[in-house]
Amino acid sequence: MTPFISRLRQRLVLAALVALLAPLAHAQEPRDLQSPGFDYYEIGDLDAPRPGPRAPAMMLMGGGEWVPEAFQWWLRQAGNGRVVILRASGGDDLQERLYEDIGGTTAVQTLVFDSRRAANDPAVLRVVAAADAIFIAGGDQSRYIRFWKGTALNRALNAHVGAGKPIAGTSAGLAILGGYAYGALDGGSVTSAGAMADPMGSAVTMDSGFLQMPYLQRVVTDTHFDRRDRLGRLIVFVARAAQDSGDPEMVGIGVDEDTALCVEPDGQARVRSLDGEGKVWVVRPGRDADQLVAGEPLRFDAVPVTVVASGGHLNLQDFHADTDYEATANVVDGDIEVTRL
Repeated sequence: MTPFISRLRQRLVLAALVALLAPLAHAQEPRDLQSPGFDYYEIGDLDAPRPGPRAPAMMLMGGGEWVPEAFQWWLRQAGNGRVVILRASGGDDLQERLYEDIGGTTAVQTLVFDSRRAANDPAVLRVVAAADAIFIAGGDQSRYIRFWKGTALNRALNAHVGAGKPIAGTSAGLAILGGYAYGALDGGSVTSAGAMADPMGSAVTMDSGFLQMPYLQRVVTDTHFDRRDRLGRLIVFVARAAQDSGDPEMVGIGVDEDTALCVEPDGQARVRSLDGEGKVWVVRPGRDADQLVAGEPLRFDAVPVTVVASGGHLNLQDFHADTDYEATANVVDGDIEVTRL
């Protein structure tokens, strides 16, 4: 055999091998995936079989420290399969923590967005579509709204939940899960005092028509609740959502730091907290605010507030709860007074 024929045969064999492996290469999920608009990280075994069946579930986290018990429950709902973390800042630290410290997942992938372009990238959409559970990290919710709303990723997130797969959000990631959301679109974070002083002002930036979460379409969520004194601003958010939607039955749910509200498929939810002290706060005015006028402070009397302690239950279908206590909040000229019942 001449050297030419030998080299030709080698090339033909190599070409045949490449042709044989090409479909398998395309079938594999991308490693070290990078593209303009996002960064990608992964940990674990992406080729591992998914261990168990999935069930719809939501984990609504108020920010601060994670609650391992809540995460373990959530991962069981995901069949202890693969988690995708979505962020608009930061790096791979959360996936390291989830995979190594919490455990109970075959792999964790992280997508960090820095533009709207990435939310229509086919590679991003393939990663999201393959997730057993999606975790939306904290940060700046205005970036999530600006980068994702109305994109293919927006549709993919709604399809993920519609397919009965778990989702979770903490801090900014929780803020966007309600049917109406405080978007922080002015670049700041309004305080309770600022919101009550001018509920129709430019600092109260409400958003809707983004994510379609079960049981949350008439809900505004808020986070870091008790520590940052956010009852007043949640009342404003609910009043604004009621006015914008024409629905006086809008509800506000505030979640404390180091606390998670774990929602089962039937809407029954349990409060879990790191130290047993965290609470969930439910605001149900049941009517429009008495006064929502631009440049004028809020006036809103006898707003019912239900406080659910750690270990307690809340039904998101009718908002009946195992209460720690009931209270009423009166807002007069931008000042709030809470009376326990």
